[in-house]
Amino acid sequence: MTAGRRILPMGVDAVLVEEPDLDAVLALHAALADDRPAGIVELVPAARTVLVRFDPARIGAVAVREWVAGATTSAAGTSGAAAEVGLGIVYDGADLDETARLLGLGPAELAERHARTPWQVAFTGFAPGFGYLVGEDWPHDVPRLAVPRTRVPAGAVGLAAGFTGAYPRETPGGWRLIGRTDAPLFDPAAARPALLVPGMRVRFLPERARATAARGAELAPPAAVTVPAVARIERAGSVTVQDLGRPGLTHLGVSRSGALDRGALRLANRLVGNPEDAAVIEIGPGGFVATALRDVWIATTGAWAPTRLDGVAVDQYRALHWRAGTVLEIGFPTHGARIVLALAGGVAAPHAFGSASTDTLAGLGPAPLVAGDLLHAGHPLGSPPPLDAGPWGWPPEVRVLRMRWGPRADWFTASARRRFVEAEWTVSTDADRVGARLEGPVLPRARTGELPSEAMVPGAVQVPPSGRPVILLADGPATGGYPVIAVVDDAALDAVAQAPPGARIRFRTA
Repeated sequence: MTAGRRILPMGVDAVLVEEPDLDAVLALHAALADDRPAGIVELVPAARTVLVRFDPARIGAVAVREWVAGATTSAAGTSGAAAEVGLGIVYDGADLDETARLLGLGPAELAERHARTPWQVAFTGFAPGFGYLVGEDWPHDVPRLAVPRTRVPAGAVGLAAGFTGAYPRETPGGWRLIGRTDAPLFDPAAARPALLVPGMRVRFLPERARATAARGAELAPPAAVTVPAVARIERAGSVTVQDLGRPGLTHLGVSRSGALDRGALRLANRLVGNPEDAAVIEIGPGGFVATALRDVWIATTGAWAPTRLDGVAVDQYRALHWRAGTVLEIGFPTHGARIVLALAGGVAAPHAFGSASTDTLAGLGPAPLVAGDLLHAGHPLGSPPPLDAGPWGWPPEVRVLRMRWGPRADWFTASARRRFVEAEWTVSTDADRVGARLEGPVLPRARTGELPSEAMVPGAVQVPPSGRPVILLADGPATGGYPVIAVVDDAALDAVAQAPPGARIRFRTA
């Protein structure tokens, strides 16, 4: 194995390969990409690591480790002829003064140093269009916020570790904000969606309005829905279109997304005769009311919630004939957190990167559904199958999640690791499709300092400096900078999807 290379666990189907520096990472990524055996799903470079995801049915974990350990590299280098883009910026970020003070600078001096530095996109991640920019002459190592913001505005320019970057849209984030740009950083309808790509050179232009270089491509019109509407939404809380998501695109900064409770999606589709991966409606807090515009077979699975069809209480987990002109009412869940509604023929909606899923963090796919929206469905394959009803049951009082220790478990004290598996955790009110923050004991670190950003997977349990863990879910960021103490087994994530605020959770090692 090359000196300095470490192969760390990242769940049952991935490893995180650590290298001494960014140049070594880029060289390793190039070597692995040139000699990629069958069964390797994805290679995701980051600041000091390469995430290698694989299909355990096609290649074993031992073979993956041997392949990675034996990879030989040459100097990575960068092209002097890389394209350059200028980003207009206004230096008025919420953290400008405090960040300057941390670095022993004045705010104006920090802004001037940031603007005169020649930057280059080292890699992309966190969210589509988010580029991690490095500067050869940039000497500052800036700590992330101890508690990340739940919302960072689109266009915010921040600093973290030795990187700078601009948020393509409103997302959570822990970078220190020093300014803002109105450059169009990401547009999924464009022929080249991301403005910033690895290797590109970047200049920040103070007080300029927009980027001085464009993508060089016209926007493509969104795909039109041509099938007739089957229902009109009268009331909607948190309602989105979901299928099985966009796996294998983390290297583009695109998270998996898709239904949080994939078992519920598959069962609902089977009950109405759809392929298991057909798009459905995912209903979170707030309930759902809609009027049928034509006859359609439906089924609801997932969380248990009072359901009425034409004013009459009906069962979930079975195929129901929803007749034109009648109203479907789904109330607040009494057990669980999310309901899946399948329509015969599958929900018809525009696709982004091959999926109709709404990614709430990245803004990909259809917008969340609201009152007045029309639901469209494809053509049913036939009558619902003879399967009359699906299995169901109340979730346990305490959900036990199988997990494996993560790549950064050694960043925590032995007592913190013991506490992690012995404690009973509570899902906080800060839980959505991006992740579920847990309330419980603080997990003290054995190591302090900043962790360079690295690729994430659904189920990764990050621990920010506050010491409270967060389980990343389907819309979670593609990369992150907080240490991952553990990775929840993929099969256990459906249980997390159905854990509402206040639900209790325990972890058990697989």
